[in-house]
Amino acid sequence: MKTFNDFSLDARIARGVQAAGFSTPTPIQAEAIPAILSGQDVMGLAQTGTGKTAAFVLPILQRLIKTGHRSLPRALIIAPTRELAEQIHESIRELGRFTNLSSTTVYGGVSRSAQVRALRKGVDIVVACPGRLLDLMGDKSIRLHRLEVVVLDEADRMCDMGFLPDIRRILRAVPAQRQTLFFSATMPDDIRHLSREILRKPVVFQIGMTAPAHTVSHAIFPVERRAKTSLLMAWLERTATGRVLVFTRTKRQAERLARDLERAGHRATALQGNMSQNQRQRAIRGFRQGKHDILVATDVAARGIDVPDITHVINYDMPDTVDAYIHRIGRTGRANKDGEALTFVTGSDYAMVRSIERLLKARLERRRLQGVSLTPNGRKRLNDSETTDSSAPASTQSTRRPVQSRRGGRSWR
Repeated sequence: MKTFNDFSLDARIARGVQAAGFSTPTPIQAEAIPAILSGQDVMGLAQTGTGKTAAFVLPILQRLIKTGHRSLPRALIIAPTRELAEQIHESIRELGRFTNLSSTTVYGGVSRSAQVRALRKGVDIVVACPGRLLDLMGDKSIRLHRLEVVVLDEADRMCDMGFLPDIRRILRAVPAQRQTLFFSATMPDDIRHLSREILRKPVVFQIGMTAPAHTVSHAIFPVERRAKTSLLMAWLERTATGRVLVFTRTKRQAERLARDLERAGHRATALQGNMSQNQRQRAIRGFRQGKHDILVATDVAARGIDVPDITHVINYDMPDTVDAYIHRIGRTGRANKDGEALTFVTGSDYAMVRSIERLLKARLERRRLQGVSLTPNGRKRLNDSETTDSSAPASTQSTRRPVQSRRGGRSWR
């Protein structure tokens, strides 16, 4: 499919596509939309940032518009986090703006009464996180017996977050005669077993899953744990960037690091699970609109972030798995724009470094900043088998602020 006109979408949906600025389908859209329009089950393996949300939203709108607005939900989209649920909901509203179809979100951390009122008014599509959805199913505030389509988005992350038993409970309660759409960035054993249980002769496609996007470059900075913040501060001062997304392992670290960055004069904010939904949405909106240049986040809180022009993803803490690495760096290098993934590596992280290198089929570039200590007390203590000295490449063009100096970095090979 070369254009969205080739899908023969309803004229009202086509207007929404045009208003959203879509012209050429992405690879996942070109493969998934025809299969979903034909009524088949689908299993799509695709990274974040490939356009998969529109790949299932458009055919769902096409299916539901044929019979018009109804009072009970006919499509259920299950997502792992509130942020992703809101992102999907906004896509439905944007692409379906010229239709009379309605959508609402269901997730915890906010008042359930407003969600119940929305459901009672009647909606066509529900975008839900598993926990709150089960609560509403339990007291019959939501009825799902008219569902025609069920979507599991980012199924591997739901598995990581312990939602697999909840997913099975939900699927047992919805009509057996339905179309099921299953999307995941990776395929661990639990997810493979689940897909076999719930999909009927699915169309299977895989988009860019063997390695992260080719537009992303990768490098590591060997450093001792207590020197990470000093290294990050020095890197920011020497590097021209756009928006920067920094990942930490814990909520407390995210808050502390964002506070330290603010005190140093950077426009930074945190995104972590202890924040209220309003605080989380305010942080994401500020990052997306340019009020904040740096967002410090945990893996779970950052799930579903869809912000353009992220030039750098920094793993302040090494992710626990290669899959988590893929998910993190999928936020940069989108839409064929260049991005950079940088990881701060301590002595205990080298096993994961080697796993990432096996995935990439290439050795990660080793870097350091000239004149910056790699240890808290100024001693240079590196794994000699992992690092040697050479010059670092030039940095990306700045969209955040003018800089007085070049990066001045050196790479370690």
